Amino acid sequence: MSVIEDTSGARPGMSQRGVPDRPSSVRQSSEARLLQEYQQARGRLVGIAHGILGDLGEAEDVVQEAWLRLRRSTDPIGSVTGWLVVTTSRLALDAVGSARRRRENYVGPWLPEPIVTFDHVGAPAPVDPADRVTLAESVSTAVLVVLETLTPAERTAFVLHDVFGLPFGEVAEIVGRTPAAVRQLAARARKHVREGAPRADTDPRRHRAVVDAFTTALENGDVEGLLRLLDPDVVLHSDGGGRVRAARNPVHGADRVARFLAGIQRKRSYRLWPARINAGPGVVLDRDGRPVAAVSLTVVDGRVARVDMVINPDKLARTGAPWKENP
Repeated sequence: MSVIEDTSGARPGMSQRGVPDRPSSVRQSSEARLLQEYQQARGRLVGIAHGILGDLGEAEDVVQEAWLRLRRSTDPIGSVTGWLVVTTSRLALDAVGSARRRRENYVGPWLPEPIVTFDHVGAPAPVDPADRVTLAESVSTAVLVVLETLTPAERTAFVLHDVFGLPFGEVAEIVGRTPAAVRQLAARARKHVREGAPRADTDPRRHRAVVDAFTTALENGDVEGLLRLLDPDVVLHSDGGGRVRAARNPVHGADRVARFLAGIQRKRSYRLWPARINAGPGVVLDRDGRPVAAVSLTVVDGRVARVDMVINPDKLARTGAPWKENP
């Protein structure tokens, strides 16, 4: 079933949460203008839907449905982008329950799909900046994992207000609560995020230094070099989705994590590419021109406090390939 299919029995022309199929859009607006505004907003829209749903493919489906609804509309509106933000948010909130039910049957630990860019280390940036997912520039992998523990309303309030800066009044209209209630939702979400995710360094120069040292140590299978970079209480999570072999339980402690990582490289001798993964530093592992792992690093006080490895090939399918342009 499509993530945007309405099975609620809502009256024709309305979604489960009252999204109008015929918004106040566009009799005076040309198709070209609509398409231009949609393309300019698309990265932000996908970021909003991804933040609420936690799945990039489903987020893109929701944004596509919002665009189709905009094209079908006939009445004039003040802001095409504003309408798209509201519609995307409501459609994502409608779909979040089914998305979470599907993850209950996920094999092994679940991690968010990595959104990868290589431009901060000199490799090619995405061809179209509008295709960049804005959430990935603001929220790390560790925070995305914590968002999975929130209620849909808490998650939506946090994403829309704390990440994308929507006023509480606008968020209240989307989630069907009062502004005061939305403030409480956002405050609870903020507390969970603070408690559940390490307070990571944000200095890009420090990120670059750690990633460079991590890449060198990992390339050489250098356990001692990795130990110098890892926090003593570092934790590693690995997501294979039942498709490939992965650690079914978190790996705790610098010594165990260092040996685990070094062992992976010694067995396969992957090529490594420093990257930005979901707003944080990381490394993409490549074998024979194919990405086989996206490794997110949470850096705290200059050391790696958390390692998140996505090796599920389904989640790596969208990962860019700078090695093809820069052999």
